Amino acid sequence: MQNAPLIEIENLSFYRADRKIFDKLSLQIPRGQITAIMGPSGTGKTTLLKLIVGQLKPSSGRVLINGQDVNQLSRNALYELRQQMGMLFQTGALLTDLNVFDNIAFPLREHFKLPEPLIANLVRMKLEAVGLRGAYALMPAELSGGMARRVALARAFVLDPQMLFYDEPFVGQDPITMGVLVSLIQKLNASLNLTSIIVSHDVNEVLSIAEFACVLSEGRIVEQGTPQELQQSESDYVQQFLKGLPDGPVPLHYPVEPWSVG
Repeated sequence: MQNAPLIEIENLSFYRADRKIFDKLSLQIPRGQITAIMGPSGTGKTTLLKLIVGQLKPSSGRVLINGQDVNQLSRNALYELRQQMGMLFQTGALLTDLNVFDNIAFPLREHFKLPEPLIANLVRMKLEAVGLRGAYALMPAELSGGMARRVALARAFVLDPQMLFYDEPFVGQDPITMGVLVSLIQKLNASLNLTSIIVSHDVNEVLSIAEFACVLSEGRIVEQGTPQELQQSESDYVQQFLKGLPDGPVPLHYPVEPWSVG
């Protein structure tokens, strides 16, 4: 099982009303690696994360995690599975009325009946891992954007999950903070033996640490492989996305009827 994919997406289709988001999409996410799911805004990257964790149900197809069909699990079994998942939300999503320590302690208190001294030690360990042990008493409003993102990251892996999901982790961050986050993601994945899935359109940062990557377009995966294989892709769409080219398969103008003046 060690070499088997941790997550398997089989012929997944998903619609919002009459709008097709995914059309028979299939993907295998390797175990113990950093996988990047990339594509321009609006291609359904975050929606795919929600389908993987069982927050949304596919119109057809399956999502398997460790061989279990996520959408066939009972409520209790799904909750147990989610304890093996950590999520770094795009906004950080810190609880504004709780300080840094209590934000990170929150999942421990919710899921387990642990003595407070043990919780304190676990929280300090996670804060130390992201370089913020000295910020434990600060409120979210007192944190810089980069610090808030690191606190949210510490909370995401406080339960020692098997999988860690990152939803646009680099959005709105300055170059130094982006470098710190890239380094942390890489070090945490290796030291904790995680399977990490990063949803992002920050090409350079993601491809510098991903071991496997795919590019989404029009509800399908247009290319997948190692970062090197993606960079050598013959797909015009992939090259336009990776290089940020203004001209290519993705048009500037939204579809509209011809406009005649006069």
